[in-house]
Amino acid sequence: MAKKRYYLLSLGCSKNTVDSDSIAQLLDASGYHSVRAPEKADVLIVNTCGFIGPAREESIRTLRELADGKRRGQQLIAAGCLSQLWGPKLAEEVPGLDGVIGTRRWMDIVEFIERVRGRPRPEPVYHLPGDALTVGDDPAGERTVLRTAVQGVSAYLKIADGCRRPCAFCSIPNIKGTMKSRPPQAILAEAQALAARGVRELILIAQDLTDYGHDIGLKDGLSTLLRDLCTHAPQIDWIRLMYAYPGAVTDRLIETMATHPQICHYLDIPLQHAHPDTLRRMRRPANIDWVYRTIGKMRTAMPDLCVRTTFIVGFPGETEAEFQTLMEFVEEMQFDRVGVFTYSFEPGTPSALLAGQVDEETKEARRDALMRRQQRISLMRNQQFVGRTLTALVEGYDNHLSFGRTYRDAPEVDGLVLIEGEIPAGRMTTVKITGALEYDLTGVVAL
Repeated sequence: MAKKRYYLLSLGCSKNTVDSDSIAQLLDASGYHSVRAPEKADVLIVNTCGFIGPAREESIRTLRELADGKRRGQQLIAAGCLSQLWGPKLAEEVPGLDGVIGTRRWMDIVEFIERVRGRPRPEPVYHLPGDALTVGDDPAGERTVLRTAVQGVSAYLKIADGCRRPCAFCSIPNIKGTMKSRPPQAILAEAQALAARGVRELILIAQDLTDYGHDIGLKDGLSTLLRDLCTHAPQIDWIRLMYAYPGAVTDRLIETMATHPQICHYLDIPLQHAHPDTLRRMRRPANIDWVYRTIGKMRTAMPDLCVRTTFIVGFPGETEAEFQTLMEFVEEMQFDRVGVFTYSFEPGTPSALLAGQVDEETKEARRDALMRRQQRISLMRNQQFVGRTLTALVEGYDNHLSFGRTYRDAPEVDGLVLIEGEIPAGRMTTVKITGALEYDLTGVVAL
């Protein structure tokens, strides 16, 4: 009987992590055994990221390192976004690759591996269907796995995949296809299963949360789903929303967030820019008045609201005046969390055809200037919490110092609260805030 040991490495975002965990569940159920060291595996799998240039470079570098160290009898498989985006081109970049399976067919991984291992081939095996059945159509794989990634007592739960938005800089529609929502009953069942396992924080993810349900006939589907989640999984302490689309945050969603204590007063809403001309070139919503009105309504309904956003600087055609508009906008809006990225040239996207490409030195200078401004704002926002008490979800401790997150902190992308003393991981603890840094808070257990 052939050995069945696999090594799986996941690159990229939390949505990729969910896909990787789903792949692992299918392999485990089929008699495969996970190993932590690639040299001990019979099958090497890399779930690649292809979203931007640096992510593609990391994926290729990782695949090449594994290919160079591959021993006789091992198979190397590239899965995920870069596989879907590049297809056979990926095998040209990585000699020694045995199989390429796209992100739209993670549920076929077991059968695909058996094809690859079935007989030696001089060329890689490809499995790159164009239609998107990743979620929503209840393929065989979806009936046997949780579409989640659990990290301690927090869990990402994917409610949809793909995107129908026309953003000029984004390759996601080319990679994932159009948006497809998962059935509400499947999501609710998974939330209940996670709650039964002791999960305390549920992080809802999709390329666009606010578009959830559009393709299956639901109106204001995210708000309805949130209400149902609170009813079906009352044991979950926090429900966190990531990746909302500007213009799609409804009054009903605001009311749902404000009136259900389980839902964190936290919203990640990538705005990407603040100048209408830049936004139009990006093919993004250009109504900045909507941003002012909507965030104003949210802050009125939830005075402790934490808003996270991201911006792209150096988009083709961005003038100094347009960049200064963005700087002024950030100053005026006083966001809690901001990520700033330089524009990445993405072949195959509409922005690749635009004139007025901005040089790298200017991009970097603009990113640094915007981050310096936001650091000052972040410090001021954090200082407002000194002397107050907040609930923290503890994630670990070291040297008599525990670290955790408040409702204001999403995993991996936001700050931490550093707490005196050693507190067991997974515990919700009330903390009195004693100090503020640019991104983190410090505190002691409240007595």
